[in-house]
Amino acid sequence: MRLFGTNGIREVVGTNLTAPFVTRVVGAIGALVPPGPPVVVGWDARTSSVAFARLAGSTLALAGHRVIEVGLLPTPAIQFLVPRLHAQLGVIITASHNPPEFNGIKCIAADGLEIARSFEERIEEGVEAGAAVNRPYTGIGEVVEHRTGAEEYVSAIVARVDATAIAAQRLTVVLDCGNGASCGTSPTLLRRLGCRVVTLNAQPDGTFPGHLSEPTPANLVDLARAVPALGADLGIAHDGDADRAVYVDASGRYVPGEEILTLLARDFVAAHHGGIIVTPVTASQSVEDAVRPLGGEVVYTRTGSPTVTHAMQERHALFGGEENGGLIFPAHQLARDGAMSAAAVLDLLARRRATLAEVLADLPRYTLLKEKESCPVELRETVLTRVTSRLSDGAERVVTLDGVKAYRDGGWVLLRPSGTEPLFRVFAESKDPARARALADLGLAAVRDALREIRGR
Repeated sequence: MRLFGTNGIREVVGTNLTAPFVTRVVGAIGALVPPGPPVVVGWDARTSSVAFARLAGSTLALAGHRVIEVGLLPTPAIQFLVPRLHAQLGVIITASHNPPEFNGIKCIAADGLEIARSFEERIEEGVEAGAAVNRPYTGIGEVVEHRTGAEEYVSAIVARVDATAIAAQRLTVVLDCGNGASCGTSPTLLRRLGCRVVTLNAQPDGTFPGHLSEPTPANLVDLARAVPALGADLGIAHDGDADRAVYVDASGRYVPGEEILTLLARDFVAAHHGGIIVTPVTASQSVEDAVRPLGGEVVYTRTGSPTVTHAMQERHALFGGEENGGLIFPAHQLARDGAMSAAAVLDLLARRRATLAEVLADLPRYTLLKEKESCPVELRETVLTRVTSRLSDGAERVVTLDGVKAYRDGGWVLLRPSGTEPLFRVFAESKDPARARALADLGLAAVRDALREIRGR
């Protein structure tokens, strides 16, 4: 039984994600971890999150655990609190950037990192076996509230940057919270850093009335218009659980995530005269191009923040993250953190006394395209086998660390089945935009052709 994807369990509410299902999963968790240190429970802004979180907390309490409810918070804020509350585990009800019909369950280890795959497997085994603990009335745990988590989290980020220097720049920032979990933290953070803040979609609403919670260019049209219209210095947007941040410059240009990843990676390596950067195989070649001349080394992993954070811990990395805006600052915590990313970018602009466009201007230039093609979950392994064979033919080099990445003349194309949705993700990169487009189309065609062959039409 495989329940966990690359970032927890995510299913459609009322179809696969139901009260009995959540009770079985959390019952297996309650049976797996021993009573003693507490379990933290938090949630995002989705319509079902409070109900599922209360169900999870009650299930854990009935299994004899002391539960600390931290409430509606960004995922990285909950990860930040788990070790500080001396908890043995965190359970977060969230589906991150998925569409509104989804919700999910994410587990955090005592050190604040997402649990390892081996721990997920033990939970899955417990669900399959129907594991649960039934305590007598004398052994029931309790549910208590912790309501200062937002302030603790924001203050920790402020302490990591030069707030005085940022405030001296008198920056105007348009912040799009996407009606998600950052509504109660990121506006406060930016104001604490001395910015003039204009907010969009800053009321928690699990129907996502402003736009879907994936911070793509298509979903951030209003932000891209608002920044130049208001004469703002930049725009910042979060996904639903705020473990990511993406940016718009003063002209309204959407800044691809790989540019911010490359910018901060170079900044960290330059400051430390070398060091390790960890990123998945989906990352742009620009990261290597930027850090290697400064003595930096890039370590590649499979996609997914748990894989990246555990590799960063093992390799004592300076910095890491993904090209989708999920960046990890180990001096703060080993977790993707959208608010910390926003503060770090503002800190860099203050140190350079430059605009976002100016600090991005001299980065290595590539075009990285990201596409997706629907594929039923039950067919993805068969499809992957077929597309691997097709893309390997004539390739200069093939990497199968995660899906298949084929280096071909002038660039590369990568295909991998999504761990959270029924689709294949297609990445293609080249210095030549037309070549990147051709490689992306090659990848999309490979998936479509494989599906037609499997279905016999």
